[in-house]
Amino acid sequence: MQRIHWCQCGQSERKAALQRSDIVTDPALVDRVSQILKQVKCEGDVALRALTEQYDGTLPESWQYDSTALSEAGERLSAPLKQAIDTAIKNIRAFHQAQALPPVSPQIAPGIACELRTEPLQRVGLYVPGGSAPLISTVLMLALPAQIAGCELKVMVTPPPVNDAILYAAARCGIDRLYAIGGAQAIAALAYGTEQVPRVDKIFGPGNRFVTEAKRQVSQQGIAIDMPAGPSEVLVIADELANPEFVAADLLSQAEHGADSQAILVTPSTDLADGVDRALKRQLATLPRAQIANAALRQSRTIVAQDLPEAAAISNAYAPEHLIVQTRDPRALLPVIRSAGSIFLGPWTPESVGDYASGTNHVLPTYGAARTVSSLSLADFQRRFTVQELTRGGLDALGDTVITLAQAEGLEGHARAVALRLSANREGSA
Repeated sequence: MQRIHWCQCGQSERKAALQRSDIVTDPALVDRVSQILKQVKCEGDVALRALTEQYDGTLPESWQYDSTALSEAGERLSAPLKQAIDTAIKNIRAFHQAQALPPVSPQIAPGIACELRTEPLQRVGLYVPGGSAPLISTVLMLALPAQIAGCELKVMVTPPPVNDAILYAAARCGIDRLYAIGGAQAIAALAYGTEQVPRVDKIFGPGNRFVTEAKRQVSQQGIAIDMPAGPSEVLVIADELANPEFVAADLLSQAEHGADSQAILVTPSTDLADGVDRALKRQLATLPRAQIANAALRQSRTIVAQDLPEAAAISNAYAPEHLIVQTRDPRALLPVIRSAGSIFLGPWTPESVGDYASGTNHVLPTYGAARTVSSLSLADFQRRFTVQELTRGGLDALGDTVITLAQAEGLEGHARAVALRLSANREGSA
């Protein structure tokens, strides 16, 4: 990894040090995804079958799974795997259940009551990527909050063939319907609906560049999505007491995601930086995805800071998806951390636990969005709305204030809606 001494850098060099790789918009990809969306919107299930055969192989005869078919998959899984899934579910459920907010209903003034209420989204679509391994954890991170929120219809899509572990996890998390479709065509089916796939109100989940572009396009058409997705990233703040092997393992755990991933170490210790470099070489030698990790490390870097407060400031400027703090007193830095998707404190908290089973959600903002965007939570599967109720006395007390403000804005109709009631109220009292 490239090494940068922060104190020796000018403003432009510092900006370059925290730069992500450019997300290049491919016009051909944009056009192809647009065509896929239109094809599914016009042709429905016929398009889904044709596009699946084009990109993922033949669509299975039975490409829809109801709750009964989902539950049967558990009989084909090993006991240790089922136990691991169940343990992760227990922890994730506990953390997300704790996020439920009670109704807010303060008495604003005599005769004036206001409320903030929460209700679940009715129909949600959850995308789980396919690939070389079943992404069981993504099922849990999307389906459990939807279930806890009380969403009426929870639809999951994932490319064929569907692994039994995916089916088992979906069943345990209360998925109502699962369809063996993937790619941009699956996003289109969720966005518009087909003969078999119901249209949903909001789409969640990561995916490849086709999926990401499809989500971007449907979001511009008024269909809600969870958040924009970018390459995975991690930043580690470590002092001289950190274990170089632990730090290197954490950097590699993100670097192995993809060649466009980014891993950054920020430390005030050159000795620690040297130790991490050596540990990276040792661990890469036996890492199955070493080629991918090496490509990611070529665009990653080590930044030598003056002290830990400066390291925290660098992290805030970068706003990482994952922030790992391995220092003498990691919690002491927490009050000054302003921008991170999820934070992992101490030597015994690898980022991997958050990805799978600690309880937090691993769907996180990337590419600097952590400055303004939060990690996925129960709130993303709900909508909030306000309620107000005034008595005659309450309106009588507040009415003149509203009339004055409405008239100041030139909105006489607003003022009259109140004035008419005040007049009737006062005439009735005379």
